Amino acid sequence: MNPLLTVHNLETSYGPVMALKGVSLTVPEGQIVSVLGANGAGKTTLMRTISGALSPRKGSLRFRGKRIDGLEPDQLVREGIVHVPEGREVFPFMSVAENLAMGAFTRRDRANLAADLDLVHEYFPVLAQRRHQDAGTLSGGEQQMLAIGRGLMARPGLMLLDEPSLGLSPVLVAEIFSIIRRLNEEQGLTLVLVEQNARAALAVAHHGYVLETGRIVMDGPAEQLMNSDDVREFYLGRVPEGARARTRWRRRKTWR
Repeated sequence: MNPLLTVHNLETSYGPVMALKGVSLTVPEGQIVSVLGANGAGKTTLMRTISGALSPRKGSLRFRGKRIDGLEPDQLVREGIVHVPEGREVFPFMSVAENLAMGAFTRRDRANLAADLDLVHEYFPVLAQRRHQDAGTLSGGEQQMLAIGRGLMARPGLMLLDEPSLGLSPVLVAEIFSIIRRLNEEQGLTLVLVEQNARAALAVAHHGYVLETGRIVMDGPAEQLMNSDDVREFYLGRVPEGARARTRWRRRKTWR
């Protein structure tokens, strides 16, 4: 399967602090790739680097075979990469309809906007019901739906989705992840999904990577990661009987 996004030996820093230390990963077209890790592991830094909000010190990014590191965020949106950030970041004093319209600001094919808006409303009916309501008055789950819907209005080839379960109830988390799966299966949308909720993320992903202190320490098919003792111990809360406690991975583990 052809890679849609290739990240090679990526290094990103905040001043003297190195946040990403030689990260490499591949995102095949039409798949969901999950990136797991604890707070401070570098997950959001990775997303912000891919989306152009941060500039890497070293390494390369290729999207559809084209080198994209160094491009500005608006240029990357035009290339087909959309970032739905942690915390949703909707425009609180604009209506739901205006927020969705902002998602299409780079598009020139205005004739197709109505059909895409209908598609967003099909996946998120509540946004049609709340279209005249200020985004800041929506619930957390509704704001997350709006943030994803706004991203869809750009017609992305790749969506970067950062912590979509943050602050949501288990019922809403299940609903959001069900829609993520449907968007992938029904629309062929490729996603990079950053999550601390490893169980929910691996349940919808095809492949997963585990970040620890800025390095990839494990990757493999999502099902195999779900059954890994390491992942179960640190992220799923299920320690196999007799398993030895480990504080960190000594080497990168990869399944192929």
